[in-house]
Amino acid sequence: MDLKYEKLKEIIRDLGRVIVAYSGGTDSTFLLKTAVDVLGKENVLAVIASSPIYPGRDIQEAEETAKALGSEYVIVETSQISNDNFVKNSIDRCYYCKQIIIDELLSIGNKKVIMNITEGTNLDDVSDFRPGSRACKEKGVISPLRTAGLTKQEIRELSRALGLPTAERPSDTCLATRIPYGTPIDRILLEKIEQSEGFLKELGVRRVRVRSHGGIARIEVAEDDLGKIMENRGIVAETLRGYGFMYIALDLQGYRTGSMNEINP
Repeated sequence: MDLKYEKLKEIIRDLGRVIVAYSGGTDSTFLLKTAVDVLGKENVLAVIASSPIYPGRDIQEAEETAKALGSEYVIVETSQISNDNFVKNSIDRCYYCKQIIIDELLSIGNKKVIMNITEGTNLDDVSDFRPGSRACKEKGVISPLRTAGLTKQEIRELSRALGLPTAERPSDTCLATRIPYGTPIDRILLEKIEQSEGFLKELGVRRVRVRSHGGIARIEVAEDDLGKIMENRGIVAETLRGYGFMYIALDLQGYRTGSMNEINP
């Protein structure tokens, strides 16, 4: 693992000046920290995308962490929900989303004369269904963590050693992943999902997905939180119905990433 970390630093050092596509998650925080340490904050710019597909809480936390790391950063509004290809929510939704974000990064890079755009894909991500990776490849975006051969677990361990606040942060995805392919994405639906997940986190549920199936909210939580939802089922049902869902269901299979791909048409 130490050799991989040294390789990562070498990769970043060779880039000279970089933009980091920054979400505030475990991977991009570790990448940003390493870039600042290796290149100095004057040669690193974190770019945080702001859009209705991202919970406001996540954007705020990303900004706070970038500040704490001493990195220069900018927040840019991205236009996913104004893009027809994204809104129709096909299996290539993530590809179109990533294109939009990368175009913003490239525009900023041209203005700042920073030609190297980096992002936080790790080695484990290679085996996942990730259409967005195709957009990165097409646009020449660099994935230093993957190139260095670092896995998610190794990134967590190194993050702990560096004292990063994101070392134990659960993996997360944008709110659009809670909507089945083929169901159009709109601002109101995204707000319902964000409000629902935010409420459940306030109950103390750390890992949660609220999947939307028409009028049904399907709640996924970790196995040790199933009891917490059942104990509070009255207020959970009342609150989520208040957000606009008609029926509230608890998924007995529990929390899992990519469950919408199980019904991939």
